[in-house]
Amino acid sequence: MDTVRQLYRGRIRPDVLALVEEPGLVEFAGHQWHAGRVGRDSGYQFKLQNADLGFVLLLKNFNVKIDVIGAHMKIEVSPHAIQSCTPAVLQEWMDRFATEALEFVEPNQCAVHLALDVQGWTPPSDLIVRLLCRARTRRDLSGIKEIHYDGEAVSYGRGQSFLFGSASGIQLAIYNKTLQAYAIDKLDYWRTTWASLDNPFDAEDSQNYDPDAPVWRIELRFHHSIVQQFADGSECAGRVLESSTYAELAGHLDGLFQYGLESFRLCSSKGVFDAFWTLMRHDVHVSVPVESLLGQTYYKRHFKTSKGFSGKNVELFLGNFISLVSRERIGAEKAFASLREWECWPVIRDHYADKGKTERDIYKHVQKLLAERTVRWGRAV
Repeated sequence: MDTVRQLYRGRIRPDVLALVEEPGLVEFAGHQWHAGRVGRDSGYQFKLQNADLGFVLLLKNFNVKIDVIGAHMKIEVSPHAIQSCTPAVLQEWMDRFATEALEFVEPNQCAVHLALDVQGWTPPSDLIVRLLCRARTRRDLSGIKEIHYDGEAVSYGRGQSFLFGSASGIQLAIYNKTLQAYAIDKLDYWRTTWASLDNPFDAEDSQNYDPDAPVWRIELRFHHSIVQQFADGSECAGRVLESSTYAELAGHLDGLFQYGLESFRLCSSKGVFDAFWTLMRHDVHVSVPVESLLGQTYYKRHFKTSKGFSGKNVELFLGNFISLVSRERIGAEKAFASLREWECWPVIRDHYADKGKTERDIYKHVQKLLAERTVRWGRAV
């Protein structure tokens, strides 16, 4: 496990809001935190951070009024906090923080990142060609100068990072973890972690980590909306999952990992799995101290279609969206970029895909509507 992001609904307590509005050290829930504001890209306005505990509390959803019940909180958990306790204990920690911060609190699903660190394997030079997936987004970051990784600017060399899929779906990231850990000053922590792990294929080899060799990470990232699709569509022991917390999801992490490896397939030739990919699918299990429910569960995603009622709302929304961006004098390119970052973008994209339109066609449609709106009504109306 690399990352847990637990979401909550509720209304922010007035005393907590007063606590986070001014940056600096504050006392919250019996611990000391650093309060501050965060960028709009996070979806939230404020944060409480305690790196020693391993928690970041994001508060006040930008898209929900502060005095109403809504998705006002997200708790991000660091790897060392995840590894230090069981899922049940970790859930108790998160629920306590949520109760201290919100009124009428309830869990609102979680997102997880499942990571496998390996040595002795490097991505092939033709990885993008050989990796089969349904994702519309593929990024080869081989020649990049700089990327943003969880808010940090990281410089990578050639052929060190690959990304498949969108942030609002299932993403596969393959990158040089040694370089990334060094760039964010976490290499000592990860070297200690890697050195503490035994070789799962050799009981006599307890020191299989080579500090002089690079570590590559294969990471599957599941957006909370994808986890909800599994909760709505899967059955465990004959019953629907209905999981909304990390503790409830923990036993199903093996199932998510296997589903991810089926969604992204590395082939050595046409129709033949790469041997390393086959090894992962057969022998790798997510390391959490709970019973795996993989063998008891039928995993299936429940999709809400973009047709009918939802399709009508897409058209209505787009019309109102065009009016707003025109009023704010936002150009077509920036407006379309904002649209693609929205969590409901997949519904909009699929709605137009049903009409035979590509993402480029949607951009041209937005550009045309914006031009017509500006010419006919002006920008100030």
